[in-house]
Amino acid sequence: MLVYQEMNAGSMARIGRECREFRETGIISHARMRAVDLNSRALGVTSLQLMESAGRALADLVRSFGRDPILILCGKGNNGGDGMVAARHLQDLDVCCVYLDESGMSPECMHQRAALSSCTVELIGVRCRDDIKPLKKHFSRATCIVDALLGTGSTGAPREPIRTLIEKTQHSDAIKVSADLPTPGLVPDYILAFHRPKVDGSTVADIGIPLEAEITTGPGDLTILGQKDPDAHKGAGGEVLVVGGGPYQGAPYLTGLGALRAGADIVKIASPVFEPVPDLIYERLDGDKIGAHHLEILQGLAERADVVVMGNGLGDGSHKVMVSLASCCEKAVIDADALRKPLPHARDTIYTPHAGEFARITGKKPPDDLFSRAQQVKSAAGKGTVLLKGRIDIISDGDRVRFNRTGSSIMTVGGSGDVLAGVAGALFCRLPAFESACLAAYVNGRAGMAVEKSLGGGMLPSDLADCIPLELFRGGDE
Repeated sequence: MLVYQEMNAGSMARIGRECREFRETGIISHARMRAVDLNSRALGVTSLQLMESAGRALADLVRSFGRDPILILCGKGNNGGDGMVAARHLQDLDVCCVYLDESGMSPECMHQRAALSSCTVELIGVRCRDDIKPLKKHFSRATCIVDALLGTGSTGAPREPIRTLIEKTQHSDAIKVSADLPTPGLVPDYILAFHRPKVDGSTVADIGIPLEAEITTGPGDLTILGQKDPDAHKGAGGEVLVVGGGPYQGAPYLTGLGALRAGADIVKIASPVFEPVPDLIYERLDGDKIGAHHLEILQGLAERADVVVMGNGLGDGSHKVMVSLASCCEKAVIDADALRKPLPHARDTIYTPHAGEFARITGKKPPDDLFSRAQQVKSAAGKGTVLLKGRIDIISDGDRVRFNRTGSSIMTVGGSGDVLAGVAGALFCRLPAFESACLAAYVNGRAGMAVEKSLGGGMLPSDLADCIPLELFRGGDE
């Protein structure tokens, strides 16, 4: 069931030992933290384990003040669960835990409340503002108040009874500590962030999230895409233009199918070669290969597209056109035969080379060991995001590095990379370049694994494309 089962034990240890420098630092967004958390679960670290570590760290900080009574305010989500764990670890002191006693409590929070009910902690549930009036003495006595009301997933201004709990806390002279990040309206003396800071001024506690949950792709990465608006109109999913074909006729059409299957609403194929694929819009280019006389037409098509994918099935006789075309594009995915010097680049670019193409555009063969290989990819990502395809894909934007280890040996069939380029193009319509490349690699590999599970072997590239939506739109659920 674990998403990372493709890796053998030796490879997993190698990533952990040698690639620590690729761990990201600094403030982390809610969306990225949610992805890391889900990836951690997929690696076998449960929500309850993370909550126990977070709550224990919170209790250690509160204990260091050497004061009681202590008042801990807990919401109904996992942030509240962190507070309840802290209360349990502080039960030898004078502790009161106030929690939101209403429907919608997370299963993990309910679990912690049940455990806390057997401890020597005063446990008080509140449902409305009136329930807070009897708590006046608790606020007046408290020497430390812990804010565990709202976590990273909360939006908007706090409603009652949280609003009144925050007002009471603000008027107290007690030391104020927020768990992970402050509830809106509260100005704490201390913020204890778990794993990485969510706001400036935080102290960070390591809660045992595996390194690989952050530096490798996983099911959590699926959550960054989000749902389409129910009122979306045609084109809201983006328009992708694929420029290629001539010497190799099938490649641009496989790219187009990959883009459609990854959620693009409109996909056009500009090529000298026609294939009867009714799902794709064919933009005819005369002759048997793309030449300079096509540039004006291609530029007009590129202006209307959100992303241009170029190079698939192109051959080596049209490169100057690709360089000129890319310079006119806002966003482009450069693949296959377009991966040669001088390297085409748009305002925002994703490059998707395999090892041979990487050597062709950089003059350097990728090293065999993963760490050195990743360093080389990071160094090469100067003009855009690089997705180096391989047994373990490596993605870098020159700052961040991420690994993808999904995939199957049956994906050596020609056309798999073309589908990947199309998937990247579709995602690039809706996401930044680095996130698009990471998610495209992950989903393309998962689709290959699904085909292998279903067929065993003999995969058609179109089989891969057909499995893309089944993997992409699961929303992070395993």
